[in-house]
Amino acid sequence: MNNLEHRVGVTEINLVIRKLQLKKLTEFNRAKIISEIDEAVGIESVTLDIKDGLLHIAYDVTQLNLEAIKLVVVKHGAELSGGWWHHFKEGYYKFVDQNMKDNIKHKPSCCSRPPPGSTKHK
Repeated sequence: MNNLEHRVGVTEINLVIRKLQLKKLTEFNRAKIISEIDEAVGIESVTLDIKDGLLHIAYDVTQLNLEAIKLVVVKHGAELSGGWWHHFKEGYYKFVDQNMKDNIKHKPSCCSRPPPGSTKHK
């Protein structure tokens, strides 16, 4: 796929897909959560299964982050699952998102020279 096949603000190289387990979902807050997340710049797709409480979301990490998504969920009366597995996944997602952002800023160096900022050891 090229970037013309994605929504505005989404580049394929920065696209991530996340699954989050939600609690306290109703049909009313489900519609509001999907609507508000879908309007954000950087969202490729969002679905929310009320039966399983699973939020499937694809977004560009340079435009959006997991914290912004969590704020929308909490704003509309739902909450993220509090289990240990969910906390583990959330930490992993945040780590990967930050790593992708850091890699975008990285300037590669030639293999015969030390990286910028490093000191020579004699």
